[in-house]
Amino acid sequence: MIPELAEFAAGYSFGLDDFQVAACEEVCAGKAVLVAAPTGAGKTVVGEFAAHLAMESGRKCFYTTPIKALSNQKYHDLCARHGEENVGLLTGDTSVNGAARVVVMTTEVLRNMIYAKSPTLNSLGYVVLDEVHYLADRFRGAVWEEVIITLAQSVQVIALSATVSNAEEFGAWLGEVRGDVAVVLSERRPVPLFQHVLAQRTLYDLFADGADVNPQLVQLAKQESRELRNDARRPRHGRRGNYGSGRYAVSARGRGDTAKKLVPRRDFTVEKLQEARLLPAIYFIFSRAGCDAAVGHIMKSGLRLANRAEAAELAEIADRHTQSLGSADLAALDFAEFRDAFVSGVAAHHAGLLPAFKAAVEEGFAKGLVKVVFATETLALGINMPAKSVVLEKLVKYNGESHVDITAGEYTQLTGRAGRRGIDVEGHAVVAWQPGLDPRAVAALASRRTYPLRSSFKPTYNMAVNLVATVGRERARELLQQSFAQYQADNALARYSRNTRRQPQRPASRPRTNTIAVRFDRICLVLEAFGYLAEGGRAVAEPGRMLARIYSELDLVTAECVRAGVFAGLSGPQLAAVVSTLVYESRGDSRTPRRMPDRASEKAQSALRGIWREAGLVERDHRLPAAPEPDIGFAEAVFDWASGRPLGEILADNELTAGDFVRNARQVVDALGQLASADSRLRDVAREAMAMIRRGVVDVDFSED
Repeated sequence: MIPELAEFAAGYSFGLDDFQVAACEEVCAGKAVLVAAPTGAGKTVVGEFAAHLAMESGRKCFYTTPIKALSNQKYHDLCARHGEENVGLLTGDTSVNGAARVVVMTTEVLRNMIYAKSPTLNSLGYVVLDEVHYLADRFRGAVWEEVIITLAQSVQVIALSATVSNAEEFGAWLGEVRGDVAVVLSERRPVPLFQHVLAQRTLYDLFADGADVNPQLVQLAKQESRELRNDARRPRHGRRGNYGSGRYAVSARGRGDTAKKLVPRRDFTVEKLQEARLLPAIYFIFSRAGCDAAVGHIMKSGLRLANRAEAAELAEIADRHTQSLGSADLAALDFAEFRDAFVSGVAAHHAGLLPAFKAAVEEGFAKGLVKVVFATETLALGINMPAKSVVLEKLVKYNGESHVDITAGEYTQLTGRAGRRGIDVEGHAVVAWQPGLDPRAVAALASRRTYPLRSSFKPTYNMAVNLVATVGRERARELLQQSFAQYQADNALARYSRNTRRQPQRPASRPRTNTIAVRFDRICLVLEAFGYLAEGGRAVAEPGRMLARIYSELDLVTAECVRAGVFAGLSGPQLAAVVSTLVYESRGDSRTPRRMPDRASEKAQSALRGIWREAGLVERDHRLPAAPEPDIGFAEAVFDWASGRPLGEILADNELTAGDFVRNARQVVDALGQLASADSRLRDVAREAMAMIRRGVVDVDFSED
């Protein structure tokens, strides 16, 4: 171990694994590094080593994360190691010591710094991209690629990823963009993971000796199948069919006695885990309502998991995280019910939960006080909350359109939470039996530990004007051709060409390359048509500088509304209502018809929709997909909130959970902040609207969401 690394490693209570040593030595050698390893393996040690080198060399290190909660967590970790005076935090909402030697930030903040040519970038030596596999996210993934291809070449990039099956491909692309890159892979979990199936009250090992599926499970499946066939022959009324493709299907057909007996009740499952000393556990249920119902089920069963001392500490945590909320808000949020379950050691965790409640759950679980968390899959992609065991109630989930089997990658992410390094000697993944379960299919799913990383990158109007302003149009086009999306498209074309040469009898069909650059060219033509680019598209016009400050799927429509004066003359609540239609996206399960809150906002919204239609026609002419339709589903709620209406009334009238309301309100605040920055004429009213929204539950723990 090199001296620099030995000094750093001495600060840890555990010895570094081989992959951590190898990756850190490559960082010390001046290379860009990609580290791909399982959840909980300790990838962040490599990022923390980059921060250590920055402190020692007098350079800066930016540590980026995909979400604000992770940024906050990493900020506190680094403060404990380097001291608060040496660490900063920038998340858009929060700015703490931004000139520090080590700064933690969301990836979007770094992207915006690069485009703005911020002086904060001076002396930047290292950028850590934590959870870099987020670049596959279709909504935010492009930001990671923007950062990678636009960062100065003098900056070392340290990319930390979950285990992906095409890490070498991703590393090869990084090498083309960033120069000399070391790819360090590890498939070894620091805590071994054991797989189980829970049928009724019996916990079966999924695998027998070696890699064979447990024959007891195979026999159970056969017995259940016979029962279902016999039952299906009898006349029945009601729905038939399967949810999912059938490999892990939940049958909606008649169920025999065996099938009914094998499905474990939630309270029985928790009791079994407690008996087997497999708590704390994360119990994944792919439904917010299901998570809440599960907590209620446990409470009604009389099962209590926390002792008296633990309950007292949990009560303190719950009260501390909600101390800024008034009694009326707490009543509207059913805080008493949440608190009763919480102090019993049971909680839910999902996007519909108030951020303050989620923060309490995360703290309580991290301290080992909350014994069971019923969670949706978003927890698997969120902050560090490892458990001794993970339960998957079903292997089928609703994807917004239909019920589908979870993928091997999703299974890996979910079960990867089991096993706490330094606490547990082993982790346990438990699949709850469901009618139609095929143990062999579950075994195959559990055996595939990796999944491919696919780029979701595509140029946007905002990206185009920022790149043209920063490096010019030709260089911007060259940079976009270096994207991972283009790299993968070119690889696919090469594979196709090889296949057609091997099979000359197949007719050749102008798969295209340069797909990203072609889209960029079309976007630039649209920008020229609207006057955002000048001099034949080679320079950014004055309106383009305004567009450069607007980040959303409807960036062009928003900028056109500013230019057309759509927002002029609106009050703070009215502006909030209209702006919400540009950033809100309905979940698709609301049945209550919505409308704009008053005549002025309705008139502005009508003008906005006219601009959206006009932009769509121009996009169609240039063979670009139309932007998503403005959504008025949150307009009344945010108008009422900005006007001072109580939380309870708003939640009741708008079919909103507290978490959804807070998240959507904060998105409106962010959009208003962009407008205030983009156009001086809107600055005062936009800031007024922001202040009106940032009250009560929206303002509590604002940086945590």
